[in-house]
Amino acid sequence: MLVLWQLLSSAGVLPSGKIPSPADIVSAVKELLVQGLPVGNTLIIHCCYSLLRVICGFGLAVVIAVPLGISLGWSRILRDILTPVIEIIRPIPPLAWIPLAILWFGIGLKSASFIIFLGCFFPILLSTISGVLAVDTVLVEAAKTLGAKEKEIFLKVLVPGATPSIYTGIRIGMGIGWMTLVAAEFTGVKSGYGLGYLIMTARDIQRPDYVVAGMTVIGLVGYLLDLVLRFMEARSLKWR
Repeated sequence: MLVLWQLLSSAGVLPSGKIPSPADIVSAVKELLVQGLPVGNTLIIHCCYSLLRVICGFGLAVVIAVPLGISLGWSRILRDILTPVIEIIRPIPPLAWIPLAILWFGIGLKSASFIIFLGCFFPILLSTISGVLAVDTVLVEAAKTLGAKEKEIFLKVLVPGATPSIYTGIRIGMGIGWMTLVAAEFTGVKSGYGLGYLIMTARDIQRPDYVVAGMTVIGLVGYLLDLVLRFMEARSLKWR
């Protein structure tokens, strides 16, 4: 695909002013690593600031969504009470919250992390609930027959049984968090750092090679983060 892309660009079929070639993108990445955009704000710095925002929003989503999802899956009463509220809020796009995020938290880390949090929260929550509900009732009944108490069933049957679904939700949530990163940084950043801010600046100065370079870095970093999550999943689920 890359070879075909480069050949079409070299032949002039794909105009470089609109669709930069792979060689142009590589050159743009090198320039961003050395010079930066704006000058001095290198690509590594932009990556670090974006990672900070994503980790803050994603971490908060995991801390809240996993315990809440387990509780909702465990308690039918709690699930019946909160499900309507969740299903009303869930369809609202994270980007629609940007004006309120800026009003509540100002322009900066908190507002950008809040937007990312919203993108991560609901996939993790719903996957956790589904994981708890999918635990085989035979296992629960067997634990009760062996004299297990409610706490033991909760900790030794439901939570381990739901863990694969929880990891699936966490991976999906991380992906959506990266998807909302650019938009969150478009309007919720005042420091001048971040991959979204980099892409926006490149757009303003008409540098599509920088834009695609920023997009490529977002994809690569997201892929690496998914590899880390898959490694953690494999290590913690050896019993499967």
